[in-house]
Amino acid sequence: MAESKIVHVVGTGTVGEPLIGLLADNREAFGLDEVTFHKRTPLLAERGKVEDLVRRGAILAVDDERRVEFQSLGHNPKYEKWEALERASVVIDCTPAGNQNKAELYESVAGPRGFLAQGSEFGFGKMYARGINDAALDAEQDRYLHIVSCNTHNISAMIKSLAFDSDGASHLENGEFLCIRRANDISQDRGFVASPTVDSHKDGRFGTHHARDAHHLFATLGHDLPVYSSAIKLNTQYMHTTHFSVTLDQEIGVEEVVDRFYANPWVAVTHKRSANQVFSFGRDHGYYGRLLSHAVVALSSLSVRNGNQVVGFAFTPQDGNPLLSTVAAMLWYLYPGEIEQRISVLRRYLFREV
Repeated sequence: MAESKIVHVVGTGTVGEPLIGLLADNREAFGLDEVTFHKRTPLLAERGKVEDLVRRGAILAVDDERRVEFQSLGHNPKYEKWEALERASVVIDCTPAGNQNKAELYESVAGPRGFLAQGSEFGFGKMYARGINDAALDAEQDRYLHIVSCNTHNISAMIKSLAFDSDGASHLENGEFLCIRRANDISQDRGFVASPTVDSHKDGRFGTHHARDAHHLFATLGHDLPVYSSAIKLNTQYMHTTHFSVTLDQEIGVEEVVDRFYANPWVAVTHKRSANQVFSFGRDHGYYGRLLSHAVVALSSLSVRNGNQVVGFAFTPQDGNPLLSTVAAMLWYLYPGEIEQRISVLRRYLFREV
């Protein structure tokens, strides 16, 4: 009998909730026997969310000591936390405690062949983004993978599109990025800011973690890229936006810049100029409102200075781009020779133009 393919998601927040639904809705295409998920806290306000995920085919797991509390809300958990972890083929941690969970839970679990954590968990494992460093994945070594943040996806897509040849050679002389961040997700009440709020440059070489993580992502392919990032949070809930300045060691024209973005399947372009218009397109045409592209480049913002410095703006599809990379990494563990075939069900949410 073939080994069961079971994916277990830890956390039901802004990444975990849509990921569980995405896996459950496409369970057959992804070749999954079960999709299970762990929720730590029983909440009346989230009962509808949990029940809808169960209705769509996902199976609830809880801490044994909280089972009765979940049952009192009308839930019917099937698995206890440790049982769900041991049964899983792949575990996807969507909490802000991935490194803590790795030390306390995952390193003592023998069943899963792979563990994934999301953007904030630096050091969890090898960094990964779909279409950026797939060639760096090593089945013998990479039991732990770190899916980089949404803005790191955007920055990396700008670098890959503009500075790299098809043979993997880099022409990047300098990359500077300003991450203009939304205050919080539309699903969140906390964390909103009253006015533009700047982030500190905590890393002497890279500025903020966005460039640091992009550097480490490309380092898995042997590159040592000169990149630097800054961040500011605006009082909006729509979308992150990145201003990029990419200086090359060769001349380039605006027409070639546009062609390079059109040639990158993970990047969309747009003639729209506002985040709310791009966000609205995602609401109407994306997966439950989410675009899965790494970035949406505003064509009207593109310019070339001094013949080799490309500047412009690109919108970031927040949790959409990590969703795509997470599914690709999951399939790499389960069906390494069938990734393209099985992930093709998501191509409808990868737009060439927004």
